[in-house]
Amino acid sequence: MTGIPGTAFAQASSADQPAASIANPAIWPKVRARPSRDPKVEKKIDALLAAMSIEDKVGQIIQVDIGSIKPADVVTYKLGSILNGGNSGPYDNEYASPAKWLQLADEFYDASMTRSDGRPKIPIIWGTDSVHGNNNIVGATLFPHNIGLGAARNRDLIRQIGEVTALETAAAGLDWTFAPTLAVVQDDRWGRTYESYSEEPQIAADYAGAMIEGVQGKVGTKDFLAPNHLIATTKHFLGDGGTGGRDQGDTRVPETVLRDVHLGGYPAAIEAGTQSVMASFSSWNGEKMSGNKSLLTGVLKERMGFDGFVVGDWNSHGQVKSCSNEDCPQAINAGLDMFMYSGPGWKQLYDNTLAEAKAGTIPAARLDDAVRRILRVKLRAGTFDRGRPSSRAFAAKFDVIASAQHRAIAREAVRESMVLLKNDGVLPLKPTANILVAGTAADSISQQAGGWSITWQGAGLPNSAFPNATSIWKGIEQTVKAGGGTATYAPDGKFTARPDAAIVVFGEQPYAEFKGDVPNLEYSPGDKSDLEMLRRLKAAGIPVVAVFLSGRPLWVNAEMNASDAFVAAFLPGSEGGGVADVLFADADGKPAHDFRGKLSFSWPKRPDQYVLNRGDAGYDPLFAFGYGLSYAAPGKVPPLDEARPAGMAEATPGVFYGKGRVPAGWSIDRQMVAQAGVDRRAQEDALRFAWDGKANGRVAMAAPRTIDLSRESNGEISLVFEYRVDAKAAVPVEMGIESGGKTYSVPIGQTLGRSAPGEWARMAVPLQCFAGRGADMSAITAPFVLSTSGPLTISISDVKLDYVSMPMNACGD
Repeated sequence: MTGIPGTAFAQASSADQPAASIANPAIWPKVRARPSRDPKVEKKIDALLAAMSIEDKVGQIIQVDIGSIKPADVVTYKLGSILNGGNSGPYDNEYASPAKWLQLADEFYDASMTRSDGRPKIPIIWGTDSVHGNNNIVGATLFPHNIGLGAARNRDLIRQIGEVTALETAAAGLDWTFAPTLAVVQDDRWGRTYESYSEEPQIAADYAGAMIEGVQGKVGTKDFLAPNHLIATTKHFLGDGGTGGRDQGDTRVPETVLRDVHLGGYPAAIEAGTQSVMASFSSWNGEKMSGNKSLLTGVLKERMGFDGFVVGDWNSHGQVKSCSNEDCPQAINAGLDMFMYSGPGWKQLYDNTLAEAKAGTIPAARLDDAVRRILRVKLRAGTFDRGRPSSRAFAAKFDVIASAQHRAIAREAVRESMVLLKNDGVLPLKPTANILVAGTAADSISQQAGGWSITWQGAGLPNSAFPNATSIWKGIEQTVKAGGGTATYAPDGKFTARPDAAIVVFGEQPYAEFKGDVPNLEYSPGDKSDLEMLRRLKAAGIPVVAVFLSGRPLWVNAEMNASDAFVAAFLPGSEGGGVADVLFADADGKPAHDFRGKLSFSWPKRPDQYVLNRGDAGYDPLFAFGYGLSYAAPGKVPPLDEARPAGMAEATPGVFYGKGRVPAGWSIDRQMVAQAGVDRRAQEDALRFAWDGKANGRVAMAAPRTIDLSRESNGEISLVFEYRVDAKAAVPVEMGIESGGKTYSVPIGQTLGRSAPGEWARMAVPLQCFAGRGADMSAITAPFVLSTSGPLTISISDVKLDYVSMPMNACGD
């Protein structure tokens, strides 16, 4: 590119691209990208490119989820990569053993190396989201999520975590992790806030190089991309933390803000040698990142010198203008080097891309550049030389997974990541005391680990899914028992023998993308059982220590008032014993470990302070960035205002009916259907609907304005409802959604017919089913419609969006 960069990219951009989304690379920093190119490696790439067919080249730029492809397919289609999405496991088993992961890695590798036409054999690489340890594999060491690590302010610890994560992932035969996330979150409503180190770009910059070095090894040493390391991914380029709290949203900021805030740790990551960068799902000023040439090519590759490859996010290319998941030359031409694809249509994507490469729609030079970048990384990482995954130096060393040394590092990370927000002389507790531990979260490893733990959303998993982990309760029990005291666990906080102190563990349920987005920062709207427990214990005169689990700062003024000490533990991971390490004193009464964590996100004093960043106009937090008490430096917290802002409605995102009501402003529209209250878990928390069969009838849960479910549809979220058949229908029944005045439905009558009358059941239909029938998922007027022309009596207690592991195309009967 020659001339003035901004002008050049304006000329290269599509006519309808907003001018505000075209970057001027000249105003971005130059970076000393590492490692420097090796002429021997480049010569090998030249030879490979010369010998590859155009079909081979197109295969290299496509990555497919293992839930959509089998090794036999790779014998024919020489794809460059596979991945396991958040809910994809070997042989369709999310709980597969490490040996099964390694077995499947061998099978895909063997398939990629099987050919008899004399063309180059290019090994496939496997990418995975090892975002807080090798979190997809049962038994792995799980570290605190990034928000907690940001509070620790410890670069050496970050490097060690990267090393452990790489080793435990390499042991299962995998090559590449989609980490670290360097988002600089500016609106804490975003459901991925916990994946960010901080609201401050400097912390991301401080951590980026250390994490990249931990995962990949240090550039310039023999350790770089050695067999005990992985290819790292820096994500999500760029501005994913500025989308107004909305996943896959639009970061509407000037270019200088995109550069000065959101670029954050990318220069440091590139200098540390990151070998891949993931393009963000999000947009900048109206233009999807996966199609923004001025940023992917002009800024990242040309200005900053990044010479690894750019991979898309989960079907993110399909959101680029004029694209679909199966056809998007625009993304490749903009600078995306590898599609990340999930779904049954990957062969269609391959065929379309091949046709466009042959026709010159994707220029030969651009295709060769993308393939060159992928081959460069594979050669640097030794994938051509190390053979089958099972033959590599650290493969099958399953004893390193959750080894004592690795668990000790994770436990240290828990201790250092917790932030003491309040302590009215209660902490440290005496290990000789009679301690009550309360709250269901205290003995839920799933809840303390958060999202991206075994499964994508991480919710509802039994402790048996984490065989090498310690819950917070078990850690407290072990500490108190060793100290000569007594510890009792009562999830409801009730007791017979009066305790000397109570530790109440509570907080957010696990979530990941989509489900984690919230309308404000009120903790647990509509359900104040945790608060009631805290108040009941405090009213009894028992000293109360609150341990709060969350993926972001939340408005918990009432809960804090009801506690004598309040600890923000964030999402500590598998080593719950680290919590007890800091709460309790030694036998001599002195703290065993002091609190070291300092807030990396400002803490709100009101639930509507979701944009609360140091340097903002009117910055007025409850606890400022950098706040954190300790035993060495105590402080007082006065009584806090518990009043909710006037007019702020309670809302639980993705819940259309629950606890006997629809969200504020919504309605239940009935046509030819009778309605009555039903008791399920509480008084009238469900509704019974009865069709008399004399005319077509329907029930619709209608929104006051259109709602956008396009992100959830792309993310494989389902519409779920819980029901009880009270009188079966003799004719077809349909469930659907309403958009543009039309209802798009799937048949469910047979499923209802198989339900046992009088027993509650659960049904889930992927939103993709409605999208496939033509619904405009960005403009839904009623996200739940139930209709039939015959007699039917059915009770409904819950209607919501959720992830449910289902076979492809599970669209009704």
